[in-house]
Amino acid sequence: METTHEVFNQPAPLVDYNLFDTNRPLRDALKFNAPALQTTQLHELGAILGSAGMQAHARLANIHTPELHTHDRFGRRIDEVEFHPSYHALMSSAVGAGLHGTPWTGTSASPHVLRAAGFMLFTELEPSILCPVSMTYAVAPALRGNAAVHADWAPKLGSLWYDPALKPFSDKPGVTMGMGMTEKQGGSDVRANTTQAVREGTGDAWGERYAITGHKWFFSAPMCDAFLVLAQAPAGLSCFFMPRVLPDGSRNAIRIQRLKDKLGNKANASSEVEFHGAIAWLVGEEGRGIPQILEMGTMTRLDCALGTSGLMRQSLAIALNHATQRMAFGKALIDQPLMKNVLADLALESEAATALAIRLARAFDNQSDEHERLMARLLTPVAKFWICKRGSAFAQEAMECLGGNGYVEEGGEGIMARIYREMPLNSIWEGAGNIMALDLLRGLRKGDAVATLAKELAPARGHHAALDRLADALPARIEAMASEAEARRLAQDVALAVQAALLVQTAPAAVAGAFCASRLAGDWGNAFGTLGAGTDFDAIIQRAQPR
Repeated sequence: METTHEVFNQPAPLVDYNLFDTNRPLRDALKFNAPALQTTQLHELGAILGSAGMQAHARLANIHTPELHTHDRFGRRIDEVEFHPSYHALMSSAVGAGLHGTPWTGTSASPHVLRAAGFMLFTELEPSILCPVSMTYAVAPALRGNAAVHADWAPKLGSLWYDPALKPFSDKPGVTMGMGMTEKQGGSDVRANTTQAVREGTGDAWGERYAITGHKWFFSAPMCDAFLVLAQAPAGLSCFFMPRVLPDGSRNAIRIQRLKDKLGNKANASSEVEFHGAIAWLVGEEGRGIPQILEMGTMTRLDCALGTSGLMRQSLAIALNHATQRMAFGKALIDQPLMKNVLADLALESEAATALAIRLARAFDNQSDEHERLMARLLTPVAKFWICKRGSAFAQEAMECLGGNGYVEEGGEGIMARIYREMPLNSIWEGAGNIMALDLLRGLRKGDAVATLAKELAPARGHHAALDRLADALPARIEAMASEAEARRLAQDVALAVQAALLVQTAPAAVAGAFCASRLAGDWGNAFGTLGAGTDFDAIIQRAQPR
């Protein structure tokens, strides 16, 4: 039989490389925002996450999706979700790297920045298993509203041990936590929640005890050890601590109705649940549930910005790896002028996202400083809105760099396709675009936003005329656009100004100049790959290369 063809001109996959060492934009962002930070841990994590073995775990966790078992074979209600062993391997690695509750107990000089960088690197490998990791990070400080629960659970929320078993927390070396907030009828409007909390007895060692009856429409990671849930108490919407297994070893009355069939985020078990008199303990005061959820939302929104930045970096790295090896029309794709324009444009977007996300993490490390506190309040909705909004368009363009190969799933081997399906999630979850824009308007009323932004942009003044013009115009824009109808435009303008100012201070002149010329001065079209002809494409691309 004659051979029909031989396989050639197919690029080798991007594997067995160090995600941290090759990410120059991230390393420079860390030097700027946390100059004293020791990065040995990130170097070690980057090598692990870029390995073939970990990439195999990511593939397997996504193609062997979670399975719900409501009953055992004898008819007993168990409400358990079964995961592939690769899911647990990934969770063990993420928890072992301290990507969950450790910043609240860590000794690093910049614990939130360190954790943010690790979270971004892990997202490059596999984002969906990080849902319970992110929620554990967010709820850990909120537990301080119940001193007794916090004393018992906080040490294990910061533990580097992952134990997937469904058993009392006292028998586990480490635990994870989730959240149950939204309901069918309300979504982001949690004031419309109908789930009821009724005080039960006189309380116990963990304080006031309630029976919760109702439902949650999105209840991610239902195999976590405990959850913070919102329910209507006599004094109004309140926050409650609800463990999966009660202190006496019995299972709480949390009924998993079904798992969500989602576009992406396949390795994560998002569920719908009902509470049939589930036992929970009050966290904070009755009627103060909204402020507590907003505090937790701040942390998960940071993770949305970090996660999308990580996905941008990975899709860019895959596109660069492909274009460097693939030949077309007599030369490598990366040497084709139009492809250079696309790749350089993607590199600018990716570096700007990284710079803004790490800057936001720095603000969480310095909450005693008034400027940093206000920057955290302003930048959280801005970064979540803008970075996540850019994600889907970014992933589509990066996928196009691979042509048809980028669109193929191939049993989980098609990483670009997985990223593309994942990208819309961070923009939707933890408050979609309109919620973020409205939250920015609320943030503008929390302090002198104009002075805060002026101070933030001051070090970059005089480096590019377009940035200076935007900085000069922002005070008037804040006044003129501080209305709902124009809130998205304002969030965009603030994001671009801060990104440009950061790149001026952290990136080479070729990167900062091209970003300002395109995003601020208008030398840009309405799609990626429309940078001006005078752009130093080679310098920008070389900085972004993953090898």
